[in-house]
Amino acid sequence: MALILRLIFIMVKTHKNIYPKIHDWRNLVYAWKKARKHKTKRPYVLEFEDNLKENLVKLQEELIIQNYKPRPLVSFPIKDPKTRKISKSNFRDRVIHHALVRIIEPIFDKAFIYDSCANRINKGNLFALKRLDEFKRKVTNNLHSEAFCLKADIKHYFQEINHEILLRMIEEKINDEKTIWLIKQILNNTQNSLGGGERGFKAECKSLSS
Repeated sequence: MALILRLIFIMVKTHKNIYPKIHDWRNLVYAWKKARKHKTKRPYVLEFEDNLKENLVKLQEELIIQNYKPRPLVSFPIKDPKTRKISKSNFRDRVIHHALVRIIEPIFDKAFIYDSCANRINKGNLFALKRLDEFKRKVTNNLHSEAFCLKADIKHYFQEINHEILLRMIEEKINDEKTIWLIKQILNNTQNSLGGGERGFKAECKSLSS
């Protein structure tokens, strides 16, 4: 019974007053370092770092007084292997994304199933391949019987996400109006040639794991 009550408590626990952690100076410095990783020679990174302290201070001030507004996303086609359009956030906005994710990621990570590998710490391609091999051997009796694997994708998933439902799910874990405000700012961002900010948020989530 104690274990059941503990599990229920974990499921319904909400986190309050986490917004100051997001705009904390040390968190913003950490976010800048994460955003520039593997991109130190990119012109937009060098431009941001020409006035690094000033830019970080400005971002912090915008968060504190809540007048932060993301810059428009820029869309472009990629082929991986099929051609699709991806949206790219401005570097200053990526710093904000990393600052936000660093604080809220641990909250939501606890709710994910063990074998969910997308953009999770220590659960990259090698982990996924290892788990696939374990399941493959288990269901085939160590490769002595036949088995099938379903490969599927949801078309335009991030474009079709209902933001109201998504925010309700987030609010079940986060009871902090300012943090919810920041998440809405990111979700409602628009791009230069496509409507809606979902793709940009997807693209940024992918970049967080790189």
